[in-house]
Amino acid sequence: MSYPPIKITFLGTGTSSGVPMIGCDCEVCTSSNKKDNRLRSSIMIETADTTIVVDTTPDFRYQMLRLGVKKIDAIIFTHPHKDHIAGLDDVRAFNYITRKPMEVYCNYLTEEALRRDFYYAFSDTRYPGVPEVNLNTITDQPFMVNELLVEPILVWHMKMPVLGFRFGSFTYITDANFMEPAEKEKVRGSKIMVVNALRKEKHISHYNLDEAVALVQELEVPEAYFTHISHQLGLHDIIEGALPDGIHLAYDGLTLTL
Repeated sequence: MSYPPIKITFLGTGTSSGVPMIGCDCEVCTSSNKKDNRLRSSIMIETADTTIVVDTTPDFRYQMLRLGVKKIDAIIFTHPHKDHIAGLDDVRAFNYITRKPMEVYCNYLTEEALRRDFYYAFSDTRYPGVPEVNLNTITDQPFMVNELLVEPILVWHMKMPVLGFRFGSFTYITDANFMEPAEKEKVRGSKIMVVNALRKEKHISHYNLDEAVALVQELEVPEAYFTHISHQLGLHDIIEGALPDGIHLAYDGLTLTL
């Protein structure tokens, strides 16, 4: 089965605190280069007929507004940390437009967090105007969103299981510092890979820059982009210029096509 052409848009490429970080006057946080300004990490996948957003960050409303997004068919969640789920309330706007619930795909951990944090959306006595969502629990098995086959990839964020996703020849992984060999094989053969690279120094639950480069090279993916970037990584243009061929720093608003 051939995979439909897709467009990938980076809605945000920053870590949980975003860049600039509140109260910080470092050279990255005060940079005039727009590529150094990073909202929380999320992507949008588009075909001719379907639009999917991966994670609703605290910046979700602004991410939708600055790109003029008027239609989303589904939201897929990677894991339940606040910088990846906090914007779910703003799917209300899409409920108003479509007059139907938003299809949401997540694992059981994320479903528990959504039901807890957005309890008012799932209450038997919910009031008009709350977000309307239809939860679809996913595991490690591939699933369909309209015409798109989505293949989950299990990665580890220290001790937390996180889902990456492969869409045809495109793989998206965020918030990880370890992958089992069998999950790496799911990535192999991708034409483009996105993975987190938090900073230069080693981190307890994220790949650092060297680890992310090594992973891409191990899996022999010809084109890769790093995301979930903190101000500690350094200035975008300097880091970008020092990366190996075929490996890049993503930035907010970047689009790719496959």
